[in-house]
Amino acid sequence: MKEIAIGILAAFFFGFTFIFNHSMELEGGSWLWSASLRYFFMLPFLIAIVWMRKGGKPLTKELRQAPIPWLGWSFVGFVLFYAPLTFAAAFGPGWLVSGTWQFTIVAGVLLAPLFLTAAGGRHKVPLVSLAISAVILIGILLIQIPQASTASWQTILLGVLPVIVAAFAYPLGNRKMMDVCNGRLDTFQRVLGMTLASMPAWIIMAIWALLTVGLPTSSQLFQCLLVAVSSGVIATTLFFIATDQARNNQGKLAAVEATQSTEVLFVMAGEMLLLGIPLPSSIALAGVGVIIVGMLMHSYHTMLSAKRMHLEDIESS
Repeated sequence: MKEIAIGILAAFFFGFTFIFNHSMELEGGSWLWSASLRYFFMLPFLIAIVWMRKGGKPLTKELRQAPIPWLGWSFVGFVLFYAPLTFAAAFGPGWLVSGTWQFTIVAGVLLAPLFLTAAGGRHKVPLVSLAISAVILIGILLIQIPQASTASWQTILLGVLPVIVAAFAYPLGNRKMMDVCNGRLDTFQRVLGMTLASMPAWIIMAIWALLTVGLPTSSQLFQCLLVAVSSGVIATTLFFIATDQARNNQGKLAAVEATQSTEVLFVMAGEMLLLGIPLPSSIALAGVGVIIVGMLMHSYHTMLSAKRMHLEDIESS
């Protein structure tokens, strides 16, 4: 239950990503700057945190020992995650992007067979978690139905397909980096390491932006700073803490990843308050209710699984 609570708190801070990215696109800001500036602004905060915790040397050692996995999986987990999200924001509103992003719930469950168990076998897809995740997905689709009816096919495709790529890339990169680190680094070290390893891609993206659209505006700089702190530092760290704590239980890990569905609720409320988006329709509100039911089901299933494992440990001892 603690991991799920941390995941929901992370979702609250993640929600600012979709709100501010939509806001920046409405103001004419380039998605290239929105993507790269977030990670540029994250870097000094993360360096300061890791330095104060005296974690620099272990991180440097890990990066030197396995540079290719760090570069590859950081690119998957950060670049293929965030660049498509910011690109999609140029073609679709926050509700469409954040709603489609919830495919990561099902993606996280389906990725289980790509990872080895402690005994050396492959994890199986947790069918109960997959079924519950499908319930949450139905709620998200209900939220989008009234909005999608007024959007063009171009908007839907360009606002949806890149986000589906991001929905698979984020949990894949996160889980693979957990395997690479194997518990030797804490969450702050891992986030900093992935940020450093993905920096070449962000530098190339920033140069591309400079050559094509020029310098970012002061408003975009400020909003990217807010996204970097709220989503890049606070939310990412909280989410990685939750997934680290659940990494040995695929059902619990799926439940933690499913907490990101609550982003839709936070984005919906935030866009109403900050951007003047009207109150959702009754169908969309029904979708919100389905999401809440799905989250309660995940929490209950996780609690039962934890109790069952505890009883098994007692019986085996």
